Amino acid sequence: MKTRIYKEVFFEASHRLMHYTGKCFRLHGHQWRVQVWVDGTADERTGIVIDYNAIKNVVSAFDHQVILNEEDPMVPCLEAFHPVVTTRGDPTSERLADTIADMIDAEASQQGLDARVAKIRIWESTSCYAERVYENR
Repeated sequence: MKTRIYKEVFFEASHRLMHYTGKCFRLHGHQWRVQVWVDGTADERTGIVIDYNAIKNVVSAFDHQVILNEEDPMVPCLEAFHPVVTTRGDPTSERLADTIADMIDAEASQQGLDARVAKIRIWESTSCYAERVYENR
């Protein structure tokens, strides 16, 4: 029987969109809110689809980080002082949704779990979020 679980996690991080015309071209920070729905089969012994802490640990990798496009010329400059998390393309909330969903799916797979992200929302502010819904994942 399939079960759906939900987890919400917050993290603080800065990013910039180097291909954007407007304020978000500049390095700036957000309190990001991540909402994740995971579908799967609960383990017979534990009754758990995936440990909520596993989801939190995946998302926490972004906490207090600088997130930039891997091609951003700021990356080597900042790496002299601080680790930089890079993405293929600009780190939009849409792209972070896919990245985090893939990371959670990989963690579930590594643990041998029948669990996949069904839906994820990445809030960039209190009024803006990107939502990805994954069918047939």
